[in-house]
Amino acid sequence: MKITYYFLLFNFLFVGGFAQVVTPPSSPRGKISQQLGLTQVEVDYSRPSARGRDIIGGLVRYGDIWRTGANKNTTVYFSDAVDVAGKPLASGKYALYTRPSADQWEVYFYKKNNKGNASNNWEVDQVALTVVVQPVYFEPMVETFTISFSDLKSNSGTLNLIWEHTLVPILLKVPTETKALESIEKTLSDEPKAGDYYQAAVYYLEENKDLKKAQGWMEKALDMREKPAYWMYRQYALILAKRNDKKAALKAVKKSLALAEKAGNKDYVIMNKVSIATWSN
Repeated sequence: MKITYYFLLFNFLFVGGFAQVVTPPSSPRGKISQQLGLTQVEVDYSRPSARGRDIIGGLVRYGDIWRTGANKNTTVYFSDAVDVAGKPLASGKYALYTRPSADQWEVYFYKKNNKGNASNNWEVDQVALTVVVQPVYFEPMVETFTISFSDLKSNSGTLNLIWEHTLVPILLKVPTETKALESIEKTLSDEPKAGDYYQAAVYYLEENKDLKKAQGWMEKALDMREKPAYWMYRQYALILAKRNDKKAALKAVKKSLALAEKAGNKDYVIMNKVSIATWSN
């Protein structure tokens, strides 16, 4: 009986000493990672909700520096040097702070990125960059603070701060062209494969660069490949069409169509039929 009593007492003291109440956070942490061209951008932030409160101009006061989230500061990481709203910013990890007003928001990229809330002890020399952004107002209610990416292009994208009825769009430009051209030059000068020529040709096509080079590279890719590929002939046809060689483009796209039908790829079948109808006129 005594053994049972001491066992129960020990179990109570042990479990009681280490027990911890677990409840969901009111502002859960969120992470978003987005590739812009060849640059990686990562955001780590807490996501408060309105819960019936007035937010922009209320809880988030005009004229005060805001941590742009809740709890621990929001951070933004750039793998390359970028252009933010027309100004250069070195690669690295920054805390993101904002100072809202009715007609503009000041956005700060702060060097110290591990502080709970630097707005309470602001150090001007820690501000790596300040940009001014015009807010956009809309009718639908966004309950929870959200950071997102939109308008994704090979050389740019938009980082959006969204809460309540306000959106703050921050334009980002990334060094895709420089990195891509360096990669193409280096790779094609050192035993390139069919896929390398193909990727280089498609990039030149999409970025409207030297289409004569693009055609030459695509023809090399087609010659090097053991089995013909419908996606390669599709891109080859697009290059030829853009060079106003409709006869050769039709021949290539019909080849792509036949290969796509054989492979059972309905998307390419539809796209190729549309191109044939368009280029035949």
